[in-house]
Amino acid sequence: MSILRHGDEKYHYSDGSHKWIPPDPDYDQEVWDEQVRQHKQGHLRNEQPKVRIQRLV
Repeated sequence: MSILRHGDEKYHYSDGSHKWIPPDPDYDQEVWDEQVRQHKQGHLRNEQPKVRIQRLV
């Protein structure tokens, strides 16, 4: 099960994996990489989840 907070959708694919390619081709890749890195740190800090997404296997 993946735990997503409100607003996390832009960093995740529907299977819960992280997007390492920015959604806009004109977006700076280094900036995106840093945003994803900080987003992943939020997962590690175990911040309060707002939404629980259950993936059926």
